Amino acid sequence: MNAATCRLCGSHLEEVFADLGMSPLSNSYLTEYQLAEMEPFYPLKAYVCDRCFLVQLAEVMSPQEIFDDYAYFSSYSTTWLEHARQYVDMIVERLGLDASSNVVEIASNDGYLLQNFVTLGIPVLGVEPASTVAAAARERGVPTHVAFFGRETARQLADTRRPDLIVANNVLAHVPDLNDFVAGLSILLAPGGVVTIEFPHLLSLINERQFDTIYHEHFSYFSFLTARCAFTSHGLRVYDVEKLRTHGGSLRLYVCHEDDEREETALVTALAAEEDAIQIADVETYRDFAEKVREAKRELLAFLIDCKRRGITIVGYGAPAKGNTLLNYCGIGTDFIDYTVDRNPHKQGRFLPGTHIPILAVEEVRRSKPDLLFILPWNLVDEIMEQMSFVREWGGRFLVATPELRLYQ
Repeated sequence: MNAATCRLCGSHLEEVFADLGMSPLSNSYLTEYQLAEMEPFYPLKAYVCDRCFLVQLAEVMSPQEIFDDYAYFSSYSTTWLEHARQYVDMIVERLGLDASSNVVEIASNDGYLLQNFVTLGIPVLGVEPASTVAAAARERGVPTHVAFFGRETARQLADTRRPDLIVANNVLAHVPDLNDFVAGLSILLAPGGVVTIEFPHLLSLINERQFDTIYHEHFSYFSFLTARCAFTSHGLRVYDVEKLRTHGGSLRLYVCHEDDEREETALVTALAAEEDAIQIADVETYRDFAEKVREAKRELLAFLIDCKRRGITIVGYGAPAKGNTLLNYCGIGTDFIDYTVDRNPHKQGRFLPGTHIPILAVEEVRRSKPDLLFILPWNLVDEIMEQMSFVREWGGRFLVATPELRLYQ
């Protein structure tokens, strides 16, 4: 795809949804040696298709380059571990899965979800493009195939056994060739089988100014309307849907083959009507988002400038991709944030891309006692405030910038 062509329907793209300037890859954490080298920046501009209404970025790097040294491990978030456990308990009961079933997860990361099926004696296979996190999955007993998923990989796996359940959580946005990916799901899924797929809902992004969820590793952003169209075009049908709180507001779709006997639930009809009511299929709905983004930037910078002028010390919590989008778009570096901390040892000792803010171990917060802890992964704010509650011992407070600027005691 280039910047002028929709990756779903092939239409010419003209409407800009959000222009976040030039930015480095959000997961390209730097070593100290790399700080002295040239760092590549790429345009971070999202378009909306005026035909299928897919919000999307141009592909500036190949997936192979993005995932070559991938440092995101799902198991470092207790929230995600609990989300995965609850999902497995629910889906096993709902679909009646047992030792005779077969489960495949696409983008299975470090096995944080599939390990729950393994414990129940249900056969699984993870498909994960990043060899680093795939190795971690194998260490916890989760069989993992290292590959990018699409038609070719689906045909290879289908020759062995087609799964009763395919899980695809928070991967749809990462797929540059969207039609290849969805076609692969159709090829691999067993007759009578189910795909569950989770992704951040575009309505939440728009309504809550979640522009920091836009970064190069996310190629697409989906409304229910557009996601449904993508599946329909490849012989799949959405028969049920759930709204989730994850990532600031996500959807979980239940998908089957188009000739499956499952009936469409009332929730599908209700969500389609909800999006229709706000005119999700009208370009005008998307046109004022750019100004919301600019105002969010102005609010945050004004607050941080005032804090620094009053001698308030600020450090970050987390090194998520969304945080790197926020910091680079707003021009926030070590002149505002002394350092950030992260539980992931693969990130500690490195530096955030673009801003070069150092990433330290969590224990550094207790040593330096900052006035403000700026929580960059705002979708995990409750977990982080509980984990870092000791900040209150010296009168420290918590700061979150999305969906609005908020201070917590």
